[in-house]
Amino acid sequence: DCRTLQQVLNYQLFRIGQTQVTLASLLATLAILAVTWILARVLRKLIAEKLFGRHVDPGVRYALGRVVSYVVWILGLIVALQPLGINATTLAVFGGAIGVGIGFGLQDIAKNFVAGLILLIERPIKVGDRIEVGKVAGDVAEIRARATLVRTNDDIYLIVPNSQFITDTVTNWSYRSPRVRFHFPVSVAYGSDPRAVEQALLEAAAKNEHVLKEPAPTILFAAFGESSLDFELACWTTLMLHRRSALRSEMNYAIHDALAARGIELPFPQRDIHIRSAEGLEGLRKGSAVVPGEAAQKMQHKNPAEEET
Repeated sequence: DCRTLQQVLNYQLFRIGQTQVTLASLLATLAILAVTWILARVLRKLIAEKLFGRHVDPGVRYALGRVVSYVVWILGLIVALQPLGINATTLAVFGGAIGVGIGFGLQDIAKNFVAGLILLIERPIKVGDRIEVGKVAGDVAEIRARATLVRTNDDIYLIVPNSQFITDTVTNWSYRSPRVRFHFPVSVAYGSDPRAVEQALLEAAAKNEHVLKEPAPTILFAAFGESSLDFELACWTTLMLHRRSALRSEMNYAIHDALAARGIELPFPQRDIHIRSAEGLEGLRKGSAVVPGEAAQKMQHKNPAEEET
């Protein structure tokens, strides 16, 4: 039985260069690859979750775990190819062939892989960051060798090529700090007391537990609008960075209640119509239309003292 098993293991499957590939060498290669896969996963999870504990940023732990897993895979592949007779010289030739292939048709794959390494080392984005890609906002869930997974609040995953984060402009809401200031435009009717509006907005911000007390919220009297007095409430938050729509909804409810409690009215479009002639007024009373051009011509022959406003 042992002799039969040995004959089976030494059975020559094919040849690579001057090396005869046997079943035993092929099984050894597969075993080394399996061990490499397990070791890479274990080391990545160990570094990312337990090695540095909570003293290191999660994004840093994730990047270190990824880089270590890549190094383990490279070393494991080199060792796994030895039983097949693929030495350094053969790897050099193989690498040259891969280089030619990259030059002809694998540029995007190589570009995205290199971009992924840059993302892990330079860390313009990291796992857990809140970013905007185009017009879509989401959290960085995973940075892979070719692409990055971005999860939206609707639990939809965007698969974004890594090179896009290197060549395009990406908004990172939590690059250095999770603290972000949001702006809430508010308009009230003319005749409202601006100071009362200011106090109402500050009261609405103070009641929201997600708004930071320091830095304090600020109120800007933005403009005298066409039909309203325009204000802007600016406040800081760290907890609602990933739920901006929810924070905006909460603040709108609070602002509405605060304005209503003080009797401050919200605006609606207004237009003032000035009747400049008695003939025009009589036409409106009778339901007839007065053509603006004709009214203007008639106005030129009238005494200004006869005009009515």
